[in-house]
Amino acid sequence: MPIALTLTEGVIPQHNHETAVAKITAAFLEHHGLGGNKVMTPNVTTHLSILPKGGTYSGGKPVEGAWIETKTPSFALADYEVQSAFFGAATKILLELSEGHLSLDRIWANGVHTVDGTWNLDGQALTNDKLGAAIAAG
Repeated sequence: MPIALTLTEGVIPQHNHETAVAKITAAFLEHHGLGGNKVMTPNVTTHLSILPKGGTYSGGKPVEGAWIETKTPSFALADYEVQSAFFGAATKILLELSEGHLSLDRIWANGVHTVDGTWNLDGQALTNDKLGAAIAAG
């Protein structure tokens, strides 16, 4: 389940980048009850993009901020309590690791649900049912 983390350069000090990715990944797994799951843990991936100052915008004007986007099957992040808990935890992680460079109004997040059958693990396309079975076995 890819997580895209996009940061304006400098909002999270570079020495905290890996910690941010690790903690957000752990929060995603934890809030789905999958911490330590042998199938899901290596398949929660993160793309960290650092954009230069002047390359990120809000309301059409340059802004320094952080963006979190998840892409998941429809059964993940399907419950509002899980959504609220995960995105709340991820926001708190970024706020803390920013060392004062970010404020809550400069952290945005969203989740995208994908089409059933579009998951590819170990070279095989899986439907939601097959993915669920693989997760349950992990």
